Amino acid sequence: MYDKQQIIIGHFQKGESISGIARKLDINRRTVRRYIKAYQKKEAQQHQEGTLVSGELADDIAKAPKYDSSNRKNRKLSNDIITIVKQHLEENTKRRNRGQHKQIMKKIDIYEDLRDRGFDIGYTTICNFIRRLDNKRAEAFIKQTYSPGDICEFDWGEAKIFIGGKLKVVQQAVFTSAYGNYRFSALFFKQNTQCFQEAHARFFNHIESVYRTVVYDNMKTAVRKFVGQTEKEPTEGLLQLSTYYKFDFRFCNVRAGNEKGHVEKSVGYIRQKAFSKKDQFDSLEEANVYLLEVCEQLNRRPQTGNKNKTAIDLFDKEKEYLLPPQQVFESSTLSYLKVDKYSTITVDRCHYSVPEQFTGKVITAKIYATKIVCFYQDSKICSHNRVYGFCEWIIELDHYLSTLRKKPGAILNSVAFSQVKQEYKFLFEKYYSSDPKDFIELLIYIRDKKLSLDKVQCLFLKLTTVCPNSISTDKIKAIHERNDTFINIKKDRVIEDASVKQLAELSLLLSDNSKITSERGLI
Repeated sequence: MYDKQQIIIGHFQKGESISGIARKLDINRRTVRRYIKAYQKKEAQQHQEGTLVSGELADDIAKAPKYDSSNRKNRKLSNDIITIVKQHLEENTKRRNRGQHKQIMKKIDIYEDLRDRGFDIGYTTICNFIRRLDNKRAEAFIKQTYSPGDICEFDWGEAKIFIGGKLKVVQQAVFTSAYGNYRFSALFFKQNTQCFQEAHARFFNHIESVYRTVVYDNMKTAVRKFVGQTEKEPTEGLLQLSTYYKFDFRFCNVRAGNEKGHVEKSVGYIRQKAFSKKDQFDSLEEANVYLLEVCEQLNRRPQTGNKNKTAIDLFDKEKEYLLPPQQVFESSTLSYLKVDKYSTITVDRCHYSVPEQFTGKVITAKIYATKIVCFYQDSKICSHNRVYGFCEWIIELDHYLSTLRKKPGAILNSVAFSQVKQEYKFLFEKYYSSDPKDFIELLIYIRDKKLSLDKVQCLFLKLTTVCPNSISTDKIKAIHERNDTFINIKKDRVIEDASVKQLAELSLLLSDNSKITSERGLI
């Protein structure tokens, strides 16, 4: 701006030449000539009636020079970086087509991935490049101020992940503190009252305290019905939680997600950070462990809007304002169910086995969000991890051993055998395929003695060391009854070989005697 002023004054007021100004200011003559011509053009327009507004020439002179950088090439945006960015965008397209549009990688994730790969590139460069390929308007949120320990926001979200090789839609419960953005999340198969209560119990147990107020939108698990245009009646499940943990609650207005903008953003933020990089797990429990690790990593990140303090730092400040902790709230429902002819009970169209002696009887099932515990006359008889599929069968082989003892041939094609651990299937195929009844006796013995799988494998290892070609349940029982006496047993190959040789010689003698006797009989 100073150089522009010196050029105009030097040429029009002092009468300096273009070359002289260029030498004095160390600027290219073409640049000096361009500013002079631009000023002359504006001045000529000034004298034409009505072409320039009063003061427009002065405003133009006062403007700083602008440079056209639209054709400037990026020095660090290499072909390798462009290829990686396009691969991420293509993967985002595939996820949108699979219905995983909430788990795509955003610009910051792509940038972080490039930095992790060792590329020296700026975040702005990546944003500008992606914006040219896919230009979308960013969502706006309203910034508010909160007191420490006062408000925590809750919301549900959905995530699509692979569990056991199958794409599943899981429900993501998310808590976010309004003061410090401390985040917690857990996954469930359903978005019902039990899972709603279980999510709160896990969160309060995780932070070992309770927030004074929890904010909800108009979700079915929190709002039972609307009373008038603005009043809402809470569900019984929410009232139970509020009474037990002694926290207050309030609801957002209809279609006013900005009133709980922290958790609205956190649902997508956590889902994106967690499942855009990894979305395949063996079980829901494994996915929850991974999700909690991601939340802890996010809570350790400095926040630019809070003087670079982490969410953990701000949460430590909130602790003194929170309500004291309570014992973990157990969310469950009691159902009285009749055991069918397959010795199973049915919960939400899924079958769970119970011990066979209760067939035809009515038992009490305590149904939790993640498990089912069965009782008969106040005595616990079994428990199962709860599943949320369609007509699934969860069967334990131990529940049918007495029946299988009478019908051993039925074990191979049974649903119960298909669900046993792979180690037991290996033992059956290797040692008991021709004698399933003896295998049933083994399972009964394991159940009665409460032997662990490791102990069973140890017993078979000892038996195969002593007599590898003769495996039976009776010998397994003998080894176990002798406890560890077989640990120090070592076979003496010299004695064994001598015994085998002697037995062969005796057999040969007996064979010769029989031949002689036959010959004498013929005489």
